[in-house]
Amino acid sequence: MEFTNNNLTFVIVTFNSRKVIFDCLNSLPEGFHKLIIENSSDEELKKELEQNYVKTRVILSDNIGMGAGNNLGILRSHTQYAYVLNPDVTLKKDTISKINDSISDLENFAILSPVCDNLEYPNYKIDKKIGGTLSKDTIINVGEIDGYSMIINKSFFTNNIFFDEKFFMYLENVDLCLRAKKNGGKLIIVKNSKIHHLGAKAVDDRYSKEVELSRNWHWMWSKIYFNKKHKGILISFVLGISSLTGNLLKYLVYLLTFNKKKNIYKMRMSGLLNALLGKQSWFRPDIN
Repeated sequence: MEFTNNNLTFVIVTFNSRKVIFDCLNSLPEGFHKLIIENSSDEELKKELEQNYVKTRVILSDNIGMGAGNNLGILRSHTQYAYVLNPDVTLKKDTISKINDSISDLENFAILSPVCDNLEYPNYKIDKKIGGTLSKDTIINVGEIDGYSMIINKSFFTNNIFFDEKFFMYLENVDLCLRAKKNGGKLIIVKNSKIHHLGAKAVDDRYSKEVELSRNWHWMWSKIYFNKKHKGILISFVLGISSLTGNLLKYLVYLLTFNKKKNIYKMRMSGLLNALLGKQSWFRPDIN
């Protein structure tokens, strides 16, 4: 098997990502379809991208989150494979060709990705129970693949159920990997094919404070929801109360010392409490 412009579509979710999206698109191989889900409804960006990049379609959306945005792109694509990519990721010139060279004998998979060249942002985790070389020395079966680079085999996922849209941000990729493995799906990393990930640069730096607060809120919410889903209510409650206590103590320390970091722990506690009470992931950054 191999990936071609007839069976692979790039799906990219953007949100105030003008600073990085052009480098991302410029790195993609020619001839492939690109679907961009623009979560900040930037009509000017849509016009600019569609005019300057062939086979590129931009779908304007409200801020529906990474999982829901990815799902929208995957479902709108007309190819068997969808390459979910963050806008702060770039491909090398030979990323796709090296994947094709390595997977010629690969019969099937659920999720596949090249490897990140930035060791600070590894994009996979080994599961000792299933890990090991599948073919040659370049293909390994792993336990988890990061959501910033995922080639998804749509035919593996029945009923078009991909990312759990209750996650707004964080752990939706881990949830997808777990569900794929439970159904016998292989998670494949191609070690000799490289990508570059800037890391937490998908949103413009001018919104960094608001985005950081949002990330902390959603990280806590997502952890509780994930634990409820995969470990049960009791374990998620115990872990949640423990985390809530730790964050409360840190909040009080920073509050008493007039340190602005108190806002981070205030957001974490809010995310935890909302998740423990079963409320949806409602918080959104205040970006105008």
